[in-house]
Amino acid sequence: MKKTKKENTQTLCIHGGGEPDPVYGAVMPPIYQTSTFTFESAEQGGRRFAGQEKGYIYTRLGNPTINALENSVAALENGRYAMATSTGMSAVSTIFFALCSSGDHIVASSALYGATRVLLENELKRFGITADFIDTSDKKQVQKAFKKNTKILYIETPTNPTLKISDIKWCADYAHKNGALLVVDNTFLSPVLQKPLLFGADIVLHSVTKFLNGHSDVVGGIIIFNKDELKEKIGKTLKHLGGTMDPHQAYLVFRGIKTLALRVLTAQENARKIARFLKKHKAVKKVIYPEFEKDIETKKVIKKQMEGYGALISFELKGGFEAGKKLLNSLKIMTLAVSLGGVESLIQHPASMTHSGVKREERIKAGITDGLVRLSVGCESAEDLINDLKSALEKVK
Repeated sequence: MKKTKKENTQTLCIHGGGEPDPVYGAVMPPIYQTSTFTFESAEQGGRRFAGQEKGYIYTRLGNPTINALENSVAALENGRYAMATSTGMSAVSTIFFALCSSGDHIVASSALYGATRVLLENELKRFGITADFIDTSDKKQVQKAFKKNTKILYIETPTNPTLKISDIKWCADYAHKNGALLVVDNTFLSPVLQKPLLFGADIVLHSVTKFLNGHSDVVGGIIIFNKDELKEKIGKTLKHLGGTMDPHQAYLVFRGIKTLALRVLTAQENARKIARFLKKHKAVKKVIYPEFEKDIETKKVIKKQMEGYGALISFELKGGFEAGKKLLNSLKIMTLAVSLGGVESLIQHPASMTHSGVKREERIKAGITDGLVRLSVGCESAEDLINDLKSALEKVK
């Protein structure tokens, strides 16, 4: 389906990027579960390898099912190109290896997905690529962190799990002014609630494991962008590193996207009700949710670049980590597990789980305290979820 100006995100979730099967007219694209593709002749095979003729060669290099997913997400993010990867971290690492060389520097949000921070802090350092971690919602910190060799400004907005908001348009303008690219991890909001390319970002990435798939049964990632030169660099690196997606993975995520808008909007409405409940509870010390933002400038940014507040809540109990642990162990409906964006509500403790690989002093500096709890709200009944929290909080002293 070709995108027109009349189509909104909800329509694109269902129709974007997909074409009926040209052979049998199947509404959903078939799963082309094959490693390789046959050629009509030796000459055709030679032309395809030489790039003189379009067509499929080998699934690591391209596959119709994977391409259907890529076209769908590109349409949702207002991008020209998308490249699906085997995991979210494969998307992250592919970007860094494609765009950075020894001696290059990266500026990144201090509160990042834990594995992304560990990759930047430990693994890339071995190849001579350095990184500084700052609060990218603070423009002065961004300006101070930039160096002559800075090649990428990498942000999560909202950040994981502190939910700080960075101004995408300002970050893009500043990065470009200084010869750098802006990369935005849009996993937390999905293209239903935020489209960073419209605000100047060069690259958007997702862990499709989360909201895009939405059913906690697939891991994967995707990279979206507009520039032809990025297509060459990122495509070559992805194929050589081998972190490409499997056709069956792609089919499941493509299927999940059909209900993306329905799931995200339902989960968001539940999150707003739960956040308000937690804010009023006597056992709760602090609730972090974008709707409660007090800073006037940040509120303006939220209104400008976000279509909603999302389905993630972080909060801390007055009793600290021990109280949080008691809460997690007392819940009956919410699932104690890492990850986010599924139809089920998932709750976890970042300091001992997703961000345990980050040094404690750096974690605290980023706002990820020992007692912080992260809740990814799902699509269950909001009333049932609140009653689950209410019952568990009664056991916390």
